[in-house]
Amino acid sequence: MASARNVTRFWEWGRKIICVGRNYADHAKELKNAVPTEPVLFLKPPSAYVKEGSPILVPMYSNNLHHEVELGVVIGKGGTAIPRASAMDHVAGYALCLDMTARDIQEECKSKGLPWTLAKAFNTSCPVSEFVPKEKIPDPGNVRIWLKVNDQLRQDGNTSQMIFSVPYLISYISEIITLEEGDLILTGTPKGVSSVQEYDELEAGIEDIVSMTFKVDRQ
Repeated sequence: MASARNVTRFWEWGRKIICVGRNYADHAKELKNAVPTEPVLFLKPPSAYVKEGSPILVPMYSNNLHHEVELGVVIGKGGTAIPRASAMDHVAGYALCLDMTARDIQEECKSKGLPWTLAKAFNTSCPVSEFVPKEKIPDPGNVRIWLKVNDQLRQDGNTSQMIFSVPYLISYISEIITLEEGDLILTGTPKGVSSVQEYDELEAGIEDIVSMTFKVDRQ
């Protein structure tokens, strides 16, 4: 069974999506959050995945859905307590990802001290691109990620601005949550997040290596 798994189609069978919040100082500041001293983690279920050709759906309980463009790291070899020095051996490749966030619901959850699940884990909250082989991104710590809404550039950042590097995140996460083949780590978003509306078109890219386009619809 395991041998039939194709990591380039991780979204079909990967078991979890581990997201890192506030990993770019400018994004933490734009939402008036403190810059973290250790990674802020939350999860999305695999049912959050959506691929090009299907729409991003605004949850019926939200009126303020935000885009967050992120570099996703696809795990090729699982492990627990992975040392930082060998963390990159566990990476199969990358994907461009959007962490769609019901910002109004997140603010409500934060004010009540509640988890972010309703804001972050709904269906279609994790649009992903095609798989990008590891060789195409020799340095995940220095790559441009960008996002346009209706052809207008909204986010334009570089992973060199990340507070916690990819090897650090792999090591840190695997101390708490065992990483498995096919898992996806979302590494945080640069500044410039903003609201999207029904009928908007989102286009995002990792440099000119990969890009993707999604339409927004309502549930």
